[in-house]
Amino acid sequence: MDTIAQVAAAMRDVLTTTANALARSTGFVQRRSKLDGAHFVQAWVFACMASPMPSWEDVSQSAATVGVPITAQGLEDRCDTSAAILLEEVLARSITQVIASEPVAIPLLQRFTHVFIEDSSTIGLPPVLAEHWRGCGGSTDAGNAALKLQVRLDVCRGSLSGPVLQDGRAADQRSPLQDEPIIAGSLYLADLGYWSLARFARIAADDGYWLSRYLPQTVLFTADGQRWDDARRLLDAQGSDQVDLPVTVGVQDRLPARLLALRVPPAVAELRRQRLYAEARAQGKTVSGDLLRLTALTIFLTNVPPDQLSLREALVLGRARWQIELLFKLWKSHGHVDESRGTQPWRVLCEVYAKLIAVLISHWVMLTELWNYPDRSLVKAAQLIQKHAFHLASSLWSQLALEDALNVIRDGLRACCRMNTRKKHPNTYQLLINPELWCLA
Repeated sequence: MDTIAQVAAAMRDVLTTTANALARSTGFVQRRSKLDGAHFVQAWVFACMASPMPSWEDVSQSAATVGVPITAQGLEDRCDTSAAILLEEVLARSITQVIASEPVAIPLLQRFTHVFIEDSSTIGLPPVLAEHWRGCGGSTDAGNAALKLQVRLDVCRGSLSGPVLQDGRAADQRSPLQDEPIIAGSLYLADLGYWSLARFARIAADDGYWLSRYLPQTVLFTADGQRWDDARRLLDAQGSDQVDLPVTVGVQDRLPARLLALRVPPAVAELRRQRLYAEARAQGKTVSGDLLRLTALTIFLTNVPPDQLSLREALVLGRARWQIELLFKLWKSHGHVDESRGTQPWRVLCEVYAKLIAVLISHWVMLTELWNYPDRSLVKAAQLIQKHAFHLASSLWSQLALEDALNVIRDGLRACCRMNTRKKHPNTYQLLINPELWCLA
């Protein structure tokens, strides 16, 4: 099955058959009604896809587009606890759909079967929802009630695992995605919140690879058996601004790895220090001397052998970890998954779930064409798909009609959703294609 047919089948399954089945099991539908589970979910999802900050009138127009004329007040009356549970369950089923593109033609990425990047993002909710999704407390956006999204992105094929939902207060190391094995030959990258030597050891045991920034105060041992509690001092002892050194990591684990490090220009180190001070002030904390000293260095650890990944290439791949941050930024700035025009708690929760389904389906649509291009622009693609939201909605009744609608969008993705190259500050895709440009970044 080609990608167009696969995306059309997944959309129809999630938004029709699955939605109707879940409407009965969640109690949203208890008797025959023109507004069944499928039409309710479709009305919300396509309203959020077309207008990321939808009013009740927008949702009503969306419902009419999918074949169920209903007033804004009628829709508002249906947004209760069972409606939120229905949309949450549809989202949970949606993420089980595996949609992937052909691997992007970047030689550095093609050295691995997959390149997985994992991270999380948090959405603040009305305080009354704290019993449903517990936040971190305090005055932050993730206060009494908050929802954490755990996502894993394969930058080779564009496939997503997640968003899996957690309490906003949950630690990243407790992400359900951490239980999923990494495919042999794949590379795994994540932020320090996911740091786990036991996890790295399991990846290596499964013939996979990992690449991570150095966690301060992690104990290292050099080949001569000498212990180093401070990576900065170890690097200073090498007498070089660039280091690629075999080490073992951890007092107990003694995990074989390569220590990769580069001394950065003073201006870069100063910017890092200012960022640390700003983050510490926002959290009411102080910055430790160890962290301040490490700002002068970029340090990674990995188990990828030197003949498969050079120091410069590892630094470029480490920078590529920000691609998932850009995905979250797209979901929040364009999809507005963290905002709502409503104030009623269950309406807010319905809207969050519907927006997450909408951005997930939009991502599937992007995979029909866009991921084949290293210079893809997800922002331009999201804007194009937004314009076709009601076209998709009105085509959902037929597999062939939906495939035709997706083919129209695919032509647009091919023609006008690309980035311009940059000479002074190369884009990440330019660095992945030519790591030698890294010194200009």
